[in-house]
Amino acid sequence: MGVFKRMGEVFQAKTNKVLDKVEDPRETLDLAYQKQVEQLTKVKRSVADVATARKRIEIQAQQLKDQADKLQGQAKAALEQGNEPLAREALSRREAIATQLSGLETQHAQIAEQEAHLIETSHKLEASIEQFRTQKETVKATYTAAEAETKVNEAVAGISNSMGDAGQALQRANDKVAEMQARASATDELLASGALTDLTKPVDDIQAQLDQASTASAVDAQLAALKAEVTSAGSAAELPSAEE
Repeated sequence: MGVFKRMGEVFQAKTNKVLDKVEDPRETLDLAYQKQVEQLTKVKRSVADVATARKRIEIQAQQLKDQADKLQGQAKAALEQGNEPLAREALSRREAIATQLSGLETQHAQIAEQEAHLIETSHKLEASIEQFRTQKETVKATYTAAEAETKVNEAVAGISNSMGDAGQALQRANDKVAEMQARASATDELLASGALTDLTKPVDDIQAQLDQASTASAVDAQLAALKAEVTSAGSAAELPSAEE
């Protein structure tokens, strides 16, 4: 039994969490307010029914009073004619009506008291419902503001996480750029040193040897000319002058 009870509690807890996610407090408050208004409508309808019953009793009582007044007049007319038995009968009927009126007055008092009580209850309910409506709208506005703030905070958090990922991606891109620039610089250095062949200027090996020999011959010719210039300058300095 303990295991099943525990399972039931866990299930109930999970259900409550799901309901918390699904339920919108604003809709719940509006529904509660709507139900209160419906109950107030029923109370007002009951007040109207009681008022209608009271009115019917008042009409009935007035009719009985009119009959009693009529019988009173008939009894007087019968006595004036010397017909005492008829006058007695009229007064007897009037007395019966008086008994009915007494019962109606008691019933009328009870219904009037009930009506007053219902009216007071209706006013209290109406004031309470109006107070609830004000509080409801306040809570709804507060909830809407809190919901908007939560969404903004979630968006900011998401942007922060994205910025972190973007920063890492940017760092990796910068590292790639630096690596490619380093490789390009190293390639330029190798090309400049001749360690690599510049594919933009294709030269075969024979042409390379010819170019190298031509360069060496040019250097030898320049060296020989320079030597001759130096030797000529030295001989001129050793010759005696004409004055001697």
